[in-house]
Amino acid sequence: MSTICAISTPAGIGGIAVVRVSGKDAISIVDSLFEGKHSLATAKGYSMHYGTIADLDDAVVSIFRAPHSFTGEDVVEISCHGSLFIQQELLHRLTGAGCKPAQPGEFTKRAFLNGKIDLSQAEAVADLISAQSKAAHNIALSHIRGGVSERLNHLREQLLKITSLLELELDFADHEELEFADRSELSKLAHEIDLHIGKLVSTFKLGNALKNGISVAIIGPTNAGKSTLLNALVGEDRAIVSDIHGTTRDTIEETVSIDGILFRFIDTAGIRQTDNQIESIGIDRSRKAAEKADIILYVLDSANMDTTKDDILKDIDTIDKTIITIYNKVDLLQEQPCISNDNEIYLSAKHGDIEPLRKLLVKHLPNETPNEILISNTRHYEALCLAQSAIRRVQQGLQQNLSGELLSMDLHDCLDALGEITGEITSEDVLGNIFSHFCIGK
Repeated sequence: MSTICAISTPAGIGGIAVVRVSGKDAISIVDSLFEGKHSLATAKGYSMHYGTIADLDDAVVSIFRAPHSFTGEDVVEISCHGSLFIQQELLHRLTGAGCKPAQPGEFTKRAFLNGKIDLSQAEAVADLISAQSKAAHNIALSHIRGGVSERLNHLREQLLKITSLLELELDFADHEELEFADRSELSKLAHEIDLHIGKLVSTFKLGNALKNGISVAIIGPTNAGKSTLLNALVGEDRAIVSDIHGTTRDTIEETVSIDGILFRFIDTAGIRQTDNQIESIGIDRSRKAAEKADIILYVLDSANMDTTKDDILKDIDTIDKTIITIYNKVDLLQEQPCISNDNEIYLSAKHGDIEPLRKLLVKHLPNETPNEILISNTRHYEALCLAQSAIRRVQQGLQQNLSGELLSMDLHDCLDALGEITGEITSEDVLGNIFSHFCIGK
């Protein structure tokens, strides 16, 4: 493969920029441009060297020799000043000396192709870079450290063992009485694998939500204080607040991190009967936002209870959704009302009394156990569903006393689906699609 180079630090001006070079000629190419106390050709791995890039800049060069590098190839990282001119000129000189500009994700792709990481770990690198909350960071880090890979490799080893025994039977097809694979043992194993895969599948909803942010729709009648609540949650005047009914005409979305978890709050138009065409469009969007949300904050004016929850939610699918009823404007009441359950709360958004709501939102999320692996990648989820479908066909085949040949086909389908996650079985098109979403330089 060719030697590649790219800027690995974010675009723009900074104190320091890092240019990364990887490939069999990485050290010799950089050495041809670098003037230091010693030649880089004889430099040891995991060493750093101060010098200059001709008349361009002072620089610190870090050497990582194959196979002990991120990509598994010789890698050189050049730390220079963050001037845009210096960065671009350095790239120009590297390409002139024999490097090729790296494609998006090409460094991580090489790490995968050289066996340094599997495909699920490679995808987790991108997730770690884009993590916007502690929860998303933790999920990505557990995947990079092989949490998913270890679990799936254990399942594949069990499947391979029983599949090899079934295929051994096919070699002795003339002796129908021979049975190398114990059917009762296979049934027990298939059931256990089904449970393990099912547990991973069930974590996707939470894992994907934690990765991308918990969607929270703020809905209710007009003038209940929804926009005031959004502003209080965000900590700034993000939405226009007015006593005029129907002020909010469209959805407004803002993200807030609460206890390390990213929440996506969506302020919506007040739901009511109206002949105004534009407001009606906003109300329709409110209903759609509520149906897509993980949590619904149903906001009412506690000093003016003309509208009931049923009036607002009657046309919204609320199955499997957490609904928290907020009785706003409690500061206008003479007496503090009693809270009847954990899904109700009284507060004054105007006076910023939202800490109890923040705690309530976190409380309604499923608890994570320290060793639990959460699936957050849609591709992994779809592959696991295919694997579960295949292992269930195996269970059905055993109940129907199907031949070892048919059972083996379904076992191979399960193995292939699990292998797609870690990259044992992956087409070039899938790899191209995955790494095309990476940033250049990683």
